[in-house]
Amino acid sequence: MRKTVMISLLVSASLFAADYSGVIEKPNASKIIKEDLLGKATVYTMPEGCITTDKDAIARGAYIFHNLNSAQAGQTPPKGIVLKKGETKQYGNCVACHNIEKAQGGGNIGPDLTGYKTMFIDSGVRDHQFVFQKIADPRIDNQHTNMTVNLTTKLFTPKEICEITSYVISTK
Repeated sequence: MRKTVMISLLVSASLFAADYSGVIEKPNASKIIKEDLLGKATVYTMPEGCITTDKDAIARGAYIFHNLNSAQAGQTPPKGIVLKKGETKQYGNCVACHNIEKAQGGGNIGPDLTGYKTMFIDSGVRDHQFVFQKIADPRIDNQHTNMTVNLTTKLFTPKEICEITSYVISTK
C-alpha cells in the first residue's frame, strides 16, 4: 500500500513537472491589438433629409441618447425601435458624459448640451453637419477625443445618428 501511494505521488509530481508549453495557446497579441485599432478618422456627409422635427424620430434619438442598452433602459422603446424578446442593442449612453435637458444623472466629462439649439445652431456658430459629424466620428477635429466613434465602428447606423442629431438640436 505504501509503495502504491509513493508511486502515485511520484507520477503526480512528474505530471506537474512536465513541459506543457507546447499545448498552451499563445496568441499573437500584436496582431490582436492591430485588429482592434480604429481606422483613420472619417469625414461623413450628413444624408439628405437627416434632420427632422418628427416627434417619433426625436423620441428615438432621446431614447438612444439616454440609455446604455435596451435591457437596462428602464422604459419602453419608442415607436420605431423594435426589439425582439430577449434582444439587446447597445446604445450610446451619451448622458454618461453629457448633460442635456431632462437628463437624469447627466455627466460632466463631455460638453453640456443643454440649450444646444439656441447657443450653437440658432446663433450660426455650428450647423447640423457639425453635430452629425461629431456623433459619427468625433476624431475628425480632435484626434485625442475619448468620445465613442459611432459610425466608423458601426455602433450606430446613419439613421440613428440622424435621430440623435435631431434630438440634440431640438427644442426640449
